[in-house]
Amino acid sequence: MITQEIGSLAKPNWRVKYLRGLLLTEEDFREIKKWDQILGTSFDYDILRQEKTPENAKKVIEHSALQAIRFLETAGLDIVFDGEQFRTEMYEYPIKRIEGFEFVGHVRSFDSKYYRKAAVVDRPRLKEPYHIEEFIFTNKHARRRVKLPVTGPYTLAEWSFNEYYMRKHFGSEEARKEAKKEFVFDLAKEILRPNLEALIREGAEIIQIDEPAATTKPDEIPIFVEAFNEMVQGLQAKFVMHICYSDYSVLLPHILRMRRCEQFLLEFANRDDEKRSGYQILHLLKEYSYDKELGLGVIDVHSDFIEPPELVRSRIAYAANVLPPEHIYVNPDCGLRTRTWDVAYQKLKNMVKGTRIAEKELGLT
Repeated sequence: MITQEIGSLAKPNWRVKYLRGLLLTEEDFREIKKWDQILGTSFDYDILRQEKTPENAKKVIEHSALQAIRFLETAGLDIVFDGEQFRTEMYEYPIKRIEGFEFVGHVRSFDSKYYRKAAVVDRPRLKEPYHIEEFIFTNKHARRRVKLPVTGPYTLAEWSFNEYYMRKHFGSEEARKEAKKEFVFDLAKEILRPNLEALIREGAEIIQIDEPAATTKPDEIPIFVEAFNEMVQGLQAKFVMHICYSDYSVLLPHILRMRRCEQFLLEFANRDDEKRSGYQILHLLKEYSYDKELGLGVIDVHSDFIEPPELVRSRIAYAANVLPPEHIYVNPDCGLRTRTWDVAYQKLKNMVKGTRIAEKELGLT
């Protein structure tokens, strides 16, 4: 069974402080040196004592990315990325690279986390393809297969104020939906598609479309599905879809019409218990004759609890009794950016160990 990352890792304190122009403590230096030793990487630590310059800032970002790549590889994953170390986060980073948006302020996303929300005030236009530098760096340094996460058009639209399109379609509920559809489709065709084309030209083979907002408005799921199909039609890459923390039942049967989506990566462990309650949606997938790959979430990213390998094995075994085991990929529920590197590392190592046990028991080795 293939194990894989699913998105972000936390930004190391030494990286965050340096890029903000703050002095690093001895603890920060111990942290970077500790992980360099564990991961077999090295860095000119004097840079972190120097005044911030564009050249040094780039070196700091690249080293945090290299550490993240080796972090995932050393934990044993088969498919890796760089923990999104080049990005601020999944919304602001792409929006900054699209004309037609204006940032209006910070809004709370969850817990004490906030993001800068923007309003679309004109038809979106791509300034330049993004994630290119990050992908080239990761692809150059990775020793395992690379999977590139990209925020999808529906989530970019849902997390923005829809001023421009609502002015065009003001009025009824049907008009509101038409405004949303035009917004999402413009993002899919004019922003995401050319961006994906540029990434594929640079060698991207597996692209993960992140759509955490996909189920926010169940009546708009057909828009989400049609936009995906428009976005990837004819593109030569493997496309997979990550949707987290949702009522997945509202996605069916709609997502069965996503023609080029070869795998859905879903969250299960977060809502699990001894009765495998978190995995009951698997039976609904089977009922709808779901026959694509499934990214099975077996690690809860919102808890410091280190899942034992046996628990991972049990979750995989349950899923393999419902869906074909050869279709199952193993991953955390979501990105691990809310966990420390120490916790995330142990979680991932145990995830890999549990997968290897399950593989052997299922006769897949």
